[in-house]
Amino acid sequence: MLRELEYPFDSEQILKKSKKMKKQLLSEGSSRIKKKIAVLGGSTTHDIVRILELFLLNHGIEPSFYESEFGQYWQDAVFGNDELTDFSPDIIYIHTSNRNITFWPEIGNTVQEVDELLDRQYSHYRDMWEKIRERWRCPIIQNNMEYPFYRLLGNQDCVNISGKTSYINSLNIKFMEYAREHDNFYINDINYQSAVYGLDAWSDPFYWHMYKYSLNLNAIPWLAHNIANIIKSVYGKNKKSLVLDLDNTLWGGVVGDEGAENLDLGPETSMGQVFTEIQQYVKSLKNIGIILNIDSKNDRENALAGLNHPDGVLKPDDFIIIKANWEPKSQNILEIASEMNILPESLVFMDDNPAEREIVRMHGQGAAVPEIGTPEQYIRILDHNGYFEVTSISEDDKNRNEMYKANAMRVEQQASFTDYGEYLESLDMHAVILPFEPIYMSRIAQLTNKSNQFNLTTKRYTQAEIEKAAEDINQITLYGKLEDKFGDNGVVSVIIGHIEEKEYRALHIDLWLMSCRVLKRDMEYAMMDKLTETCRAQDILYIYGYYIPTAKNGMVKNFYQLQGFEKIDDKNGNTVWRFMISKDYKLKNKHISVNK
Repeated sequence: MLRELEYPFDSEQILKKSKKMKKQLLSEGSSRIKKKIAVLGGSTTHDIVRILELFLLNHGIEPSFYESEFGQYWQDAVFGNDELTDFSPDIIYIHTSNRNITFWPEIGNTVQEVDELLDRQYSHYRDMWEKIRERWRCPIIQNNMEYPFYRLLGNQDCVNISGKTSYINSLNIKFMEYAREHDNFYINDINYQSAVYGLDAWSDPFYWHMYKYSLNLNAIPWLAHNIANIIKSVYGKNKKSLVLDLDNTLWGGVVGDEGAENLDLGPETSMGQVFTEIQQYVKSLKNIGIILNIDSKNDRENALAGLNHPDGVLKPDDFIIIKANWEPKSQNILEIASEMNILPESLVFMDDNPAEREIVRMHGQGAAVPEIGTPEQYIRILDHNGYFEVTSISEDDKNRNEMYKANAMRVEQQASFTDYGEYLESLDMHAVILPFEPIYMSRIAQLTNKSNQFNLTTKRYTQAEIEKAAEDINQITLYGKLEDKFGDNGVVSVIIGHIEEKEYRALHIDLWLMSCRVLKRDMEYAMMDKLTETCRAQDILYIYGYYIPTAKNGMVKNFYQLQGFEKIDDKNGNTVWRFMISKDYKLKNKHISVNK
């Protein structure tokens, strides 16, 4: 990853050196998912596309673009064209601004007249979104509206029914309500982004009249950074865990030297209040499913004393793993990833010490390490980087920390058994394995985009594609939920396959994945049993499985062999497997009760 593309970044340097950065990113040769992005603009978008590509490459997404002609966003969306149809976008970004508002109120308009104008303007966008959903069934990213660069009515512009500020607020609310009511529709909040950047600079009229850019050229990297955060979230490229240092990161002072009672934390001092606010922010991340861990050079006893400070918001129970020792922090980072069964690149490391940050950058195998600045800046820099961008929040997200705590309890219990089968029986596991259901579509889509290690074909699906597969009678879909005495793991496994009928009926598995937190607990066998039962009910004779190797999924290269498949092809590690469904098929799952 390029540090130059992490917030706070130098916009002028990104614009100036974009070709060099692109070349450097492509030379890294890391495996990236490929996505087709249509950019439909109400203003000039060339440089937006150019810089957006950099941020997406940095997130592990290799984009190809369709770019509408200037101002043709609505025509392309509503009427389509052959080029856009052939492009078949995976996601559509609509780059509009208040420059594209046609129906403005005028001083003296009545409430009814303004409402009619507002409905007319909103319908212009709503009808466009509905056409996109109908024609392409792909996720949509839509800018809301930034405030006007002048206020005819001064401060009353946000109050008077004819004020442009008031009108934009009302239009943004309608956009927001549509987003709440429709899946796969996301707002790119340029109303907020322009405020952070500075509205006078963002909306500098020079760039509109000279180049037909609706924003300052130097603001484009900030805009592109935010769009890229939405896209990488849609495709499961968010970070999963925040790993924190302690001394001068979660409190002021060094607990081992000064004692917990003398730490700067709480309401008594200004810096104590800063650290309290930091802890409040970090704790709130748990509510959106971010896993919290500790990596600190400390004696464990001192670390726990600091975390039990009476004015502390964060307590030891808020963390899954606490590495408080004198080992290199980069080593602790790798151990945390291993113990949680996730990749190091899923971690964000937050530490006040620049030397420690650099060591983790060098040896942390892709863990993100922001330059967090002074304590007053910690929240802003962590937040603006968008590591944990939210596009949906499932029940599994809300309960993720509890799930990982339960996993730690399972590991602890496993250590007390000498027979692994007896350990599995002790878990009292129950599974629900059924065809895709509407209530779980969001979680299923999320899982397809997050699972890397147990993903046999590396395919990714949007929620719209998941819903389409569920509706197709020529596809078989299964999801699996697993619960045990320690808690509910939620949806942990997904299978999608398409049926082909030639000399015989066969199922070709397009996607088989599973959350790594339930590996080696018979869930893969329970899914195989249910898949075989489903195929037999549809007179399917053979199941074909495919394994496409990546740098991350080597752990499942022999998965189909373990399930009893026969390898029938191998081209440079890309293997094809076949399983004949016999009448005397023997159930493989021994320890999980299914659908009871």
